[in-house]
Amino acid sequence: MGIEIERKYLVKGNDWKKPEKGQLYQQGYLSSHPDRTVRVRTVNDKGYLTIKGKTVGASRSEYEYPIPYADAQAMLDQLCEKPVITKIRYRIDHEGLVWEIDEFQGENLGLVVAEVELTDEQQTVVLPDWVDREVTAEAPYYNANLIKHPFSQWDMSSR
Repeated sequence: MGIEIERKYLVKGNDWKKPEKGQLYQQGYLSSHPDRTVRVRTVNDKGYLTIKGKTVGASRSEYEYPIPYADAQAMLDQLCEKPVITKIRYRIDHEGLVWEIDEFQGENLGLVVAEVELTDEQQTVVLPDWVDREVTAEAPYYNANLIKHPFSQWDMSSR
Protein backbone atom coordinates (compact mmCIF):
# COMPACT_ATOMS: atom_id res chain seq x y z
CA MET A 1 0.00 0.00 0.00
CA GLY A 2 1.27 3.48 -0.87
CA ILE A 3 1.29 6.08 1.89
CA GLU A 4 1.54 9.81 1.31
CA ILE A 5 2.77 11.94 4.19
CA GLU A 6 2.73 15.65 3.39
CA ARG A 7 2.36 18.99 5.05
CA LYS A 8 0.75 21.94 3.33
CA TYR A 9 1.43 25.67 3.79
CA LEU A 10 0.25 28.97 2.40
CA VAL A 11 2.89 30.92 0.49
CA LYS A 12 3.63 34.63 0.94
CA GLY A 13 5.21 36.97 -1.58
CA ASN A 14 7.02 35.98 -4.78
CA ASP A 15 10.54 35.30 -3.49
CA TRP A 16 9.97 31.57 -4.02
CA LYS A 17 9.38 31.90 -7.75
CA LYS A 18 12.10 30.40 -9.89
CA PRO A 19 13.12 31.94 -13.22
CA GLU A 20 12.34 28.72 -15.09
CA LYS A 21 8.76 27.82 -15.89
CA GLY A 22 6.66 25.50 -13.82
CA GLN A 23 4.58 22.67 -15.24
CA LEU A 24 0.90 22.98 -16.16
CA TYR A 25 -1.35 20.66 -14.17
CA GLN A 26 -5.03 20.05 -14.78
CA GLN A 27 -6.94 17.83 -12.43
CA GLY A 28 -10.46 16.79 -11.80
CA TYR A 29 -12.28 14.46 -9.46
CA LEU A 30 -14.38 11.44 -10.33
CA SER A 31 -15.07 11.12 -6.59
CA SER A 32 -14.40 13.74 -3.92
CA HIS A 33 -15.88 11.89 -0.93
CA PRO A 34 -14.13 12.82 2.35
CA ASP A 35 -13.12 9.17 2.95
CA ARG A 36 -11.64 8.69 -0.54
CA THR A 37 -10.91 10.64 -3.68
CA VAL A 38 -10.38 9.50 -7.24
CA ARG A 39 -8.48 12.07 -9.25
CA VAL A 40 -7.61 12.38 -12.93
CA ARG A 41 -4.62 14.57 -13.73
CA THR A 42 -2.68 15.73 -16.74
CA VAL A 43 0.87 17.04 -16.47
CA ASN A 44 2.08 18.38 -19.80
CA ASP A 45 1.42 15.42 -22.15
CA LYS A 46 1.02 12.68 -19.52
CA GLY A 47 -2.10 11.38 -17.76
CA TYR A 48 -2.56 9.88 -14.29
CA LEU A 49 -5.30 8.29 -12.21
CA THR A 50 -4.86 8.65 -8.44
CA ILE A 51 -6.86 7.12 -5.61
CA LYS A 52 -6.36 8.57 -2.13
CA GLY A 53 -7.78 7.53 1.24
CA LYS A 54 -8.95 9.67 4.13
CA THR A 55 -6.34 12.00 5.61
CA VAL A 56 -5.40 11.17 9.18
CA GLY A 57 -2.96 13.72 10.59
CA ALA A 58 -0.64 14.35 7.64
CA SER A 59 -0.92 10.81 6.18
CA ARG A 60 -3.20 8.95 3.83
CA SER A 61 -3.08 5.98 1.49
CA GLU A 62 -2.28 6.83 -2.12
CA TYR A 63 -2.19 4.84 -5.36
CA GLU A 64 -1.21 6.50 -8.64
CA TYR A 65 -1.19 4.98 -12.13
CA PRO A 66 -0.19 6.37 -15.52
CA ILE A 67 -3.01 6.39 -18.07
CA PRO A 68 -3.08 7.51 -21.71
CA TYR A 69 -3.16 11.31 -22.01
CA ALA A 70 -6.17 11.18 -24.37
CA ASP A 71 -8.13 9.14 -21.80
CA ALA A 72 -7.22 11.56 -19.00
CA GLN A 73 -8.27 14.54 -21.12
CA ALA A 74 -11.57 12.89 -22.04
CA MET A 75 -12.31 12.15 -18.36
CA LEU A 76 -11.48 15.75 -17.40
CA ASP A 77 -13.79 17.05 -20.12
CA GLN A 78 -16.67 14.59 -19.75
CA LEU A 79 -16.69 12.86 -16.35
CA CYS A 80 -15.01 14.98 -13.69
CA GLU A 81 -16.75 17.35 -11.33
CA LYS A 82 -16.43 20.98 -12.38
CA PRO A 83 -14.59 23.25 -12.28
CA VAL A 84 -11.44 21.35 -13.22
CA ILE A 85 -8.47 22.63 -11.24
CA THR A 86 -5.71 24.29 -13.22
CA LYS A 87 -2.41 25.20 -11.61
CA ILE A 88 1.23 25.80 -12.37
CA ARG A 89 3.51 23.65 -10.21
CA TYR A 90 7.05 24.62 -9.33
CA ARG A 91 9.56 22.38 -7.54
CA ILE A 92 12.09 23.94 -5.20
CA ASP A 93 14.82 22.20 -3.20
CA HIS A 94 15.22 23.55 0.33
CA GLU A 95 17.22 22.03 3.19
CA GLY A 96 17.16 18.52 1.71
CA LEU A 97 13.45 18.45 0.85
CA VAL A 98 11.59 19.10 -2.39
CA TRP A 99 8.80 21.65 -2.04
CA GLU A 100 5.99 21.70 -4.60
CA ILE A 101 4.45 25.13 -4.96
CA ASP A 102 1.08 25.29 -6.69
CA GLU A 103 0.05 28.62 -8.19
CA PHE A 104 -3.64 28.13 -8.90
CA GLN A 105 -5.39 29.52 -11.98
CA GLY A 106 -9.01 29.95 -13.05
CA GLU A 107 -11.60 29.78 -10.24
CA ASN A 108 -8.79 29.47 -7.67
CA LEU A 109 -6.61 32.32 -8.96
CA GLY A 110 -4.71 34.03 -6.15
CA LEU A 111 -4.22 30.90 -4.07
CA VAL A 112 -0.60 29.73 -3.74
CA VAL A 113 0.09 26.64 -1.64
CA ALA A 114 3.33 24.75 -0.91
CA GLU A 115 3.43 21.05 -0.09
CA VAL A 116 6.33 18.99 1.17
CA GLU A 117 6.33 15.19 1.27
CA LEU A 118 7.89 13.55 4.29
CA THR A 119 9.13 10.09 5.26
CA ASP A 120 7.26 10.20 8.59
CA GLU A 121 4.91 12.60 10.36
CA GLN A 122 7.49 13.53 13.00
CA GLN A 123 10.14 14.54 10.44
CA THR A 124 11.66 17.95 11.12
CA VAL A 125 10.97 20.52 8.41
CA VAL A 126 13.03 23.68 8.01
CA LEU A 127 10.58 26.22 6.64
CA PRO A 128 11.67 28.52 3.81
CA ASP A 129 11.24 32.29 4.32
CA TRP A 130 8.37 32.35 1.83
CA VAL A 131 6.20 29.95 3.85
CA ASP A 132 3.32 31.61 5.69
CA ARG A 133 1.19 29.34 7.87
CA GLU A 134 0.46 25.63 7.89
CA VAL A 135 -2.90 24.52 6.48
CA THR A 136 -2.36 20.73 6.46
CA ALA A 137 -5.48 20.03 8.52
CA GLU A 138 -7.67 22.76 6.97
CA ALA A 139 -10.15 21.10 4.62
CA PRO A 140 -10.91 24.21 2.48
CA TYR A 141 -7.36 23.98 1.11
CA TYR A 142 -7.73 20.36 -0.08
CA ASN A 143 -7.77 20.29 -3.87
CA ALA A 144 -10.88 18.08 -3.82
CA ASN A 145 -12.70 20.81 -1.89
CA LEU A 146 -11.53 23.62 -4.18
CA ILE A 147 -13.85 22.28 -6.89
CA LYS A 148 -16.88 22.69 -4.61
CA HIS A 149 -15.77 25.94 -2.98
CA PRO A 150 -13.26 27.73 -5.24
CA PHE A 151 -10.92 30.27 -3.69
CA SER A 152 -12.56 33.08 -5.70
CA GLN A 153 -15.77 32.54 -3.71
CA TRP A 154 -14.22 32.61 -0.23
CA ASP A 155 -15.11 35.30 2.28
CA MET A 156 -11.59 36.54 2.99
CA SER A 157 -12.68 38.55 6.04
CA SER A 158 -13.17 35.29 7.96
CA ARG A 159 -9.72 33.85 7.09
